[in-house]
Amino acid sequence: MTGDPSQYVRQREKGSRDVSYPDPPEPLTVAVYDNHAHLEIEDGEGLPLEEHLERAAAVGVAGVVQAGGDIDSSRWSAEAAAQHPRVLAAVAIHPNEAPAYDAAGELDAAIAVIDDLAAQPRVRAIGETGLDFFRTDEEGRPAQFRSFEAHIALAKKHGIAMQIHDRDAHEAVLDTLERVGAPERTVFHCFSGDEAMARIAADRGYYLSFAGNVTFKNAQNLRDALAVTPRERILVETDAPFLTPTPLRGRPNAPYLVPVTVRFLAAELGEDLDELCAQLAANTVEVYGSFD
Repeated sequence: MTGDPSQYVRQREKGSRDVSYPDPPEPLTVAVYDNHAHLEIEDGEGLPLEEHLERAAAVGVAGVVQAGGDIDSSRWSAEAAAQHPRVLAAVAIHPNEAPAYDAAGELDAAIAVIDDLAAQPRVRAIGETGLDFFRTDEEGRPAQFRSFEAHIALAKKHGIAMQIHDRDAHEAVLDTLERVGAPERTVFHCFSGDEAMARIAADRGYYLSFAGNVTFKNAQNLRDALAVTPRERILVETDAPFLTPTPLRGRPNAPYLVPVTVRFLAAELGEDLDELCAQLAANTVEVYGSFD
């Protein structure tokens, strides 16, 4: 890892799926932002960061919040944001990485690196952090909780937002936020809960970020959650290169595909597309500050 954002940290497994990038969608007339992406991960033919940003800008996606999940990707994210005016960074130790750092006796040192990175002016969030009970078993969960609480403290210390990864851990995440106190701007990245959880989040002033999986046939819970989320608390993301929206599911995802999900959100909500885009953009700036 060099920190040079012209280099990728790792490559996504391709398997037998179609790894060609889809054609660009029709541009939005009111620009929005991709609230969460992993552009250090190469997928398909692979695109340089600059190409990702150019393709995004051409369809009305004005900027990207690039998220880290370990020391290397967090450094990469911070460097990308420092070099590119259309990128802001989120930095963290991912909950599925925390047990490995802890087992090696390196979790505290890793969190200290995140603390240092969070002081950089274009690092605007701690993330992604949280809890994952799908990939981590009981043995690794104490490290996840310790890491999550430390990251919450960092977001508060630096006065920046926090992006939460929550997989099969809804109640534990909500309980932790209530017990230790959530940062002022708390975002559920790739929200995976249901209507009841969305109502709790709204009552507490959290933001819900919807990714391409809201378009999936089996994701009615996400659409129900979207319906009850206040418009001023909705964000949109790709989680690129993952969660490519229908009808492009399985192919490489990228920020330039945000308009596919935004148009789906507008149709689902019965909202005017331009008005929803303006709201999404305003919400993004409210959470992370200006990209300028």
